[in-house]
This record gives sequence, C-alpha cells and structure tokens, in this order.
Amino acid sequence: MPLFKRKKSRQEKIAVSAITDQDVIDQETEATTNTTQDKKSDDVLSPLADMPITEHLIELRRHLIKICVAVLIIFLGLVGYSRELYNLLSDPLVAQLPANSTMIATDITSNFMAPIRLTVFAAAFLAMPYILYQIWSFVAPGLYKKEKKIAIPVLLSSIFLFYAGVAFSYFIVLKGVLKFFIMFAPQNVLPMTDIDSYLSFALKLFMVFGLTFEIPVVTLLLILAGIVSIQSLEEKRRYIIVGCFAVAAVVTPPDGVSMLMLAIPMWLLFELGLFLAKILIKEEPSPTLISTDKE
Repeated sequence: MPLFKRKKSRQEKIAVSAITDQDVIDQETEATTNTTQDKKSDDVLSPLADMPITEHLIELRRHLIKICVAVLIIFLGLVGYSRELYNLLSDPLVAQLPANSTMIATDITSNFMAPIRLTVFAAAFLAMPYILYQIWSFVAPGLYKKEKKIAIPVLLSSIFLFYAGVAFSYFIVLKGVLKFFIMFAPQNVLPMTDIDSYLSFALKLFMVFGLTFEIPVVTLLLILAGIVSIQSLEEKRRYIIVGCFAVAAVVTPPDGVSMLMLAIPMWLLFELGLFLAKILIKEEPSPTLISTDKE
C-alpha cells in the first residue's frame, strides 16, 4: 500500500508538472502573439520611432534644401520679368490714380528692391504645391493609413483655397479698397503712393485673404481631431460671426469696405466647413439625448 501510494503521488507530480509546463508554453505563445500584433499595428510608425533625433533633423534639412532650391529656380526664371510683375501688381492702383498722378520711390533702392521682393513672393507663391508636398513627405511616414486618406484631400484643398483667396483679394478686394481710399482724399492732396509701401500693403492683403480662405479646412480638422464638435459650433455661431467681424477689423486696413469683404467671406467659409463636416462626419448622439429619448 505505501509503495502504491508513492507511485501514485509521483504520477500526480508528473501530471501537475506537465500542466504547469503547458501553462507556461501557452503564456509564452500568447505573449509572442501579442507582441507580433503590436508590431503589426505599429509598423507604420516604426521607421520614425527607430530614428534618432539627429536623423529627423537631417531629414528635415533635406526637405528644406529642396524647398529653397525650388524657390530659387523659379526666382531665377522670373527675375528677368520683375518689372513686368510689379507693373501687373500696380495696375489696380494706377487705374484709380488721377491723370496727373503717378507712383513715386522715396528711397533710392526702392526701384530695385521692390520688384525683387515681389519676385521672391511670386516664386514662393508658384512653388507652394511643391513646398506643401515636401512638408507632406516629411510628415507622411508618421501617419496611419486612415490619417493619410484624410490628409491628402486636406492638402489639395488647402492649396486650392490659398490660391482662391489670393485671387479674390487681387481681382475684387484690392480695387475696391484702393478706390475707397483715393475717393476720400482731400481735393488739395494729390495721391502719390510709394512703390515700397504699396507692395507691403498688397502682400499683406494677399496673405490675409489667402490664410482666411483656409477656414473650411481648419474647421474640418478641429472637428476631426475632437477639439470641437459640430453641435458646439452651431450653438456658438453668433459669437463666431461677431469674431469674424472683429478679426477683419483688426487685420484689414482701416476702412469699412475691406472689413466687410473679409468678414463676410470668413463667415461663409466657416459655414462651408461646418456643412462639409456634417456630410463627412456622423456624430454619435450624446448619452443625455439617448436617455431623454428612452423616457
């Protein structure tokens, strides 16, 4: 009997050790599977995660060099037409000036530097798609596939809206603003605008309207990021409209025409971004609304 019991206890020990070994194997297999799944889920970010900060900076420098080279090539192609470019920019002002009035240069270097500055701006303006492409190339490796699908339409629409804003400011806003200022000039004052001052005024106007036309994209990105919701923007619409007029009054020249020409498009562009968000995003009802419906 004792011998039989001893053999049985050994068998039980063997069985228990076998079960323990099997549990260890199962745990190791599960851990390996989880690690593999984590690697698969993070395989998009692995190239950037493995790169040290110095390689990030080297990669950024490479893209910045490409941007500078592209702008320089376009600038060299346009520099021979710098005076023609300035004439094109000054046509809306010259058309509004009196017959015996003209533009002047108060600084001896303005005749040379003003067209060159405009040429640099025109080169960067034409190279904007390539500049945004280089920025996209630097950021894209750190994005998931779902984020890339959203980012590409946002990138293309940003380029289009920026060009649309600059075109709107040149063909519509600039003429109205210049006409307003010249019309209110005193009779004993002959308007003669400095070419450098006019260039700064026009470039500021172009940048303001170019960035303003990005409002639909910004609105959509804020909603996609979860920073704001469609419902909250709708509830605060009246405050946003007031904010549009306040911003327009600060960034535009001190006249009512340019303020209205900026504030109204800002409001309409905000409504456009909100409308697109309603189409692309389906918000889940809040728990409060669900409980109210059930009652």
